[in-house]
Amino acid sequence: MELPRFLLFVAVSSFTVKESVQGPDQQRLYADLLKNYNPLVRPVHNDSEALTVNFGLTLNQIMDVDEKNQVLTTNLWLKLSWDDAYLKWNPEDYAGVSNVRFPDNLIWKPDILLYNSADERFDATFHTNILVSHPGTCFFIPPGIFKSTCSIDVRWFPFDVQRCELKFGSWTYGGWSLDLKIEDADISNYISNGEWDLVEVPGQKNMRKYVCCEEPYYDITFTLVMRRRTLYYGLNLLIPCVLISTLALLVFLLPADSGEKISLGITVLLSLTVFMLLVAEIMPATSDSVPLIAQYFATTMVIVGLSVIATVLVLQYHHHDPDGGKMPKWTRVFLLDWCAWFLRMKRPGEDRVRPACHNKAPRSSLTSVELNPSASASQSNNGNMLYVGLRGLESAPYSTGTTSPDSGVLCGRLVAPPGEEEMLLPGAHASPVGGLEPEMAKILDEVRFIAKRFRNQDEEESVCNEWKFAASVIDRLCLMAFSLFTILCTLGILMSAPNFVEAISKDFFN
Repeated sequence: MELPRFLLFVAVSSFTVKESVQGPDQQRLYADLLKNYNPLVRPVHNDSEALTVNFGLTLNQIMDVDEKNQVLTTNLWLKLSWDDAYLKWNPEDYAGVSNVRFPDNLIWKPDILLYNSADERFDATFHTNILVSHPGTCFFIPPGIFKSTCSIDVRWFPFDVQRCELKFGSWTYGGWSLDLKIEDADISNYISNGEWDLVEVPGQKNMRKYVCCEEPYYDITFTLVMRRRTLYYGLNLLIPCVLISTLALLVFLLPADSGEKISLGITVLLSLTVFMLLVAEIMPATSDSVPLIAQYFATTMVIVGLSVIATVLVLQYHHHDPDGGKMPKWTRVFLLDWCAWFLRMKRPGEDRVRPACHNKAPRSSLTSVELNPSASASQSNNGNMLYVGLRGLESAPYSTGTTSPDSGVLCGRLVAPPGEEEMLLPGAHASPVGGLEPEMAKILDEVRFIAKRFRNQDEEESVCNEWKFAASVIDRLCLMAFSLFTILCTLGILMSAPNFVEAISKDFFN
């Protein structure tokens, strides 16, 4: 029983001793590696050789794109690797220790920075340890929240595609001392952004010479190609603008007598102004280019402004004072003839005119049908029918009365039988019968006054109807012209964006 216990003790002790030796071996390894090691010296055996540094990055998230300040905020992990000639060892000499970790201030590391940094500290990386393997390969993967400057081109907003560059390079080492080798960007762990779609992250190695130095300087530039998602802006800006511009067309359908045409146009104009102010708050204050949506809003505001001006002209025509004069001939020909024919518009009551009145002469030259004396006699038993006729009856036989040259009205009586003619004709005898002539004169004056009033009213109504019909023609003409102009501007401006169809198909139908 004692032998198995002894063997078990030896086995446990051997494993325990092996694990306990790891600590002293690591300490000895650290001491040996750092002995006579200078972190300021570039780790190469031949100073004439350039040290190759592999550089890549891992994109985790696009956190923010600030168009107004033109700053891109991203969450990145930098990936750097190089060979250190002074940090090599044989793992068998140190109990199988194959890798160690050094703080970044104890050993040499390349001073690679983000050239177009917009951070207050400039270097936004978190200083992590450097992993060193036994062949001398060093791995340095510092994470960080990087703020970089980005020239935001808002010309096609909100159907724009932005290209933001991340330019990395050594701050002090030139191309003769440090050579950068590019690696592909890793986007396998990328978290999608709600406003931007990541299209691609291509990388490119560039070489640039400065005036101060003869040697070239290398940099690696990763370009983030992002396409803006348009669903949010389409629902909150574009669709309301289209609907408001459509409401502007209703100004020409609203009756002029309602008194709300100008109010509707001004309200639509103010609504567009509010939406344009919202766009102005988002966009940077630059004069390099005008955003597409700002062009659309400005064009719509011009259309609405012109519709208000056209509405003022329509109201001026509709409420034209008849005493202000008749319509000019060219206006009547252009509006009432040509435009009305083109728009297929007819004057009110034009289809209700009776055919019998088409051959009717003007009022000043109208004549009454001659009275048949026999018919008149048959219709009136006593021959004392008082009539009011039109001009021309004074020459008719068997009639008597007084005519008015101004009104064209004839007052008189139908002719009585021959035996009673002297009783019916005023003025046939020296003395009037029962004072009939003064009464007839009064009646004639009243009838002349009434006829003149009716004639003036008809003339004024005719003039007003002409102006109102001209206003209706202008309304219809403006409705067609502004509708066509609005549709063409909407399609022309919005579809001019390079990726309009792609953005609509992806964001609205997916």
